[in-house]
Amino acid sequence: MAEPSVCIRPQGSAPGVERFEAVLAGQGFAPHRHDCYAVGLTLSGVQRFRYRGATWNGLPGQVHVLHPDELHDGEPGTAAGFAYRMVYLDPALVGEALGGGALPFVATPLLDGADLSPWDFAAPLDALAAQDLVLALAGLLAAAAGRPGPGRRLEQAALARVRERLAAEPQRLPAMAELEACAGVDRWTLARQFRLAYGVSPSGYRVQRQVARAQALMRAGLALAAVAAEAGFADQSHFTRQFRRTVGLTPAQWRAALALPARR
Repeated sequence: MAEPSVCIRPQGSAPGVERFEAVLAGQGFAPHRHDCYAVGLTLSGVQRFRYRGATWNGLPGQVHVLHPDELHDGEPGTAAGFAYRMVYLDPALVGEALGGGALPFVATPLLDGADLSPWDFAAPLDALAAQDLVLALAGLLAAAAGRPGPGRRLEQAALARVRERLAAEPQRLPAMAELEACAGVDRWTLARQFRLAYGVSPSGYRVQRQVARAQALMRAGLALAAVAAEAGFADQSHFTRQFRRTVGLTPAQWRAALALPARR
């Protein structure tokens, strides 16, 4: 059996869009969640994952779709390991591309016969290419969900203000009253509509942004203890738990998978 390893190769990003290619052998991701759509293509091997109470096996040429805030894992289905390409897609971009309303939900995560052109990563991901990619994947999601058309209108401007506020300072925990004032709606309306618009709760979105901040700090070479403090986690153990729940790897494992220098 292959030695346990995870190799992650970034393949370009744009605002709200991140592409990467990964190879796993003998090791998988622990159960975790994203605050974005995760849409990918299995390139080789068998990609096994647990999602919404069932176990799925993605085969080469199959597209897989994971909805925001849905718990899932991922591991090789055979000793040979597997390779895949993935696009992380901001739910706000999907909503904009589809004309507003609630997000499409794809109940069955494996799709056959999908257009594979979005997974040609040879070209750079410039602004126009990113727009084409968002439109293509939003259309795929809507078709797979059987979406009938624009849903009920949401308080998009209010929700965007809250989202921007959380993203600007994820290391600082805001009071609920502060978010209500920012949105101009009560906390229950805010919580319901935020999830409809972005696929995750305000609290879950903040944690995801904390982890994203931590990843940026790790790329910059900060020691893990400093990263935990700068990203607003209570302590290093809290940081490790939340990072693993979000990424599926510990901070040290993620750093090794990207071949980042280890700092103390």
